[in-house]
Amino acid sequence: MDFPLGRQYLYQEIHRSDDKIDLAKAALYIAQEEYPNLDPDEYLNALDTMAAEVAERLPEQRYPLRIIQTINKYLYDDLGFTGNTSDYYDPRNSFLNDVIDRRTGIPIALSLLYLEIARRLDFPMVGIGMPGHFLIRPEFEQVGIYVDAFNRGEILFEQDCLDRLIQIYQQPIKAIPPTFVEPVRPKRFLARMLTNLKMIYMNGQQLQKALACVERILLLIPEAAVELRDRGLLYYQLGRWTEACKDLEAYLAKVPTAEDATVIRQLLSHLDMDI
Repeated sequence: MDFPLGRQYLYQEIHRSDDKIDLAKAALYIAQEEYPNLDPDEYLNALDTMAAEVAERLPEQRYPLRIIQTINKYLYDDLGFTGNTSDYYDPRNSFLNDVIDRRTGIPIALSLLYLEIARRLDFPMVGIGMPGHFLIRPEFEQVGIYVDAFNRGEILFEQDCLDRLIQIYQQPIKAIPPTFVEPVRPKRFLARMLTNLKMIYMNGQQLQKALACVERILLLIPEAAVELRDRGLLYYQLGRWTEACKDLEAYLAKVPTAEDATVIRQLLSHLDMDI
């Protein structure tokens, strides 16, 4: 099968070591399947230009808070970037080229924009997959500063994050679980972006586009059993029954005691009768 050019470039990019994966390039290769004529270099140059303009505004003493405040003023005050609260589930909110062009997006996409500018300033930051909302933070030990790129770069401290968790779970929490503040590695970061798109397309019954998302998630995380199941179910809905059987059988082999195992076995029995 001939894969789209963006898929081929994505495959090459994600097969580098983690520290060599260029998140911006990979995100643009994801967008290239939606926009075949997209020129990634155009948007990489835009990121370079933004970072250069921030660099000109940085104070002599580059303390983390001052760098963050300078990025915030440039992105949100000067350029007008904002979280898209009016049409959150517009797929364009997840494509980096659209985020740059339209100056709006969802938390993870705006976080990526922010991370890429910070990286170009030699101010390393990492994504944090906090429940309910994706955040970023400087990649320094014990800084204790978090940034909400969706909300105009709001600066949060540990207690702010804890208060958010208490609000989400509606129960007392004494400390943030360490897993909640672990850096999201590049492949997981890209998989989260694709998962957002997958859910949007599935809810809109754009099954072929949802399938393309699942296929790319499996390139990133081949061991993801749920994605294997979802690809099988999408194959089934698209009438590709032989491929559906193969994936659903593989899913059951991986997780034979899954909660939905009985339903999947019934579906397979139905498919066996029809093939």
